[in-house]
Amino acid sequence: MKFVIPSTDLLNHLQSLVRVINAKNTLPALDNFLFTLNEKELTITASDLDTTLITVVELETAEGSGSVGIDARRLLSTIREFNEPLTFNIDTDNYSIEIISENGKYSLMGIDGDEYPEIPQQTKEDSIAINMTSEAFVSSINSTLFAVSDDEIRPIMTGIYFGFSPEQMVVAASDSHKLVRYKRTDVKSDVETSLILPRKPAGLLKNLLPKDDTQLEILVDNKNVQIRFSTMTLICRTIEGTYPNFEGIIPTNQPFKLSIERNTLISILKRVSLYANPAVQLIKLNLTATEMNVSAQDLDFSISGHERMSCNYDGEDMAIGFKGVFLLEILSNLSGSEVVIELSEPSRAILLYPMEKEIEEEDVLMLLMPITIEG
Repeated sequence: MKFVIPSTDLLNHLQSLVRVINAKNTLPALDNFLFTLNEKELTITASDLDTTLITVVELETAEGSGSVGIDARRLLSTIREFNEPLTFNIDTDNYSIEIISENGKYSLMGIDGDEYPEIPQQTKEDSIAINMTSEAFVSSINSTLFAVSDDEIRPIMTGIYFGFSPEQMVVAASDSHKLVRYKRTDVKSDVETSLILPRKPAGLLKNLLPKDDTQLEILVDNKNVQIRFSTMTLICRTIEGTYPNFEGIIPTNQPFKLSIERNTLISILKRVSLYANPAVQLIKLNLTATEMNVSAQDLDFSISGHERMSCNYDGEDMAIGFKGVFLLEILSNLSGSEVVIELSEPSRAILLYPMEKEIEEEDVLMLLMPITIEG
């Protein structure tokens, strides 16, 4: 088979696909891109068994049909150095490959496309179909991915929970120290269903999807989820199991409320946290009606830091401690200039959310557990 493709177009596709391929694979075939030519339609596939990414390229010049696996790293490194149309000549009998440019030729050996693992197939007939904008999906991932656990002992917590109903979409992630709940009332499903999306495909989609009104078609069955957008399709195995009842741990009727300027607090935390004990990373907040004092210390090295900022606090004076990196992560992943924090007592979780919504249909709530202040 033979086809001609602009090197820049091919490079753009391969750079997206290569993110799926692991540095070390259990199957040698997974070190390859799978090229499948059918008339003038070229399909390129990359997979790690759990996650598969497929892209389709329409060609102007092509002959023959077939499939071949081509070494991913070598091909990508080669294509990166070109800026011209390239001709691929592929012998489907012995899988030898020639890449021909205006002034040169590169020869390498591929593998039989049949050696590539079979890709899971999903259809609307055996799946639940959900449609949403790319913006809604990317926003849900952006708001939750940082809170996913990396504890492999509890695999159910290493992914993002998506729940769909006729009323809304609810997305959640937690590592037992922090929890994020994200809701969208403009994303609905005729049938109630849920899935747990692993961290890796979530990160891929976060980087691949545009944050605009591009329409996504999502197919969900009991083992896999398929997400189609533009000329690409991502298929991944979902995490099996029942996600914990996160709604049950979100406190209600918190009596005290604090409103602060988000970026100001982020800057203060970055400075003060430099003086915290690196093993504990304790940041202490002392709250009064109009002022909050942020402090940290490391007694082992006799260093400390503290800084004041104005706030609007409706509640009893309180001192409460948090792991600085967790509080920074949450504030950095909230939107808006001002944040509301609801509290009850130093030993109970706090709730954080933007004072004003950027998107009317969106509801973001984050929970953070405090840590004990010694003495």
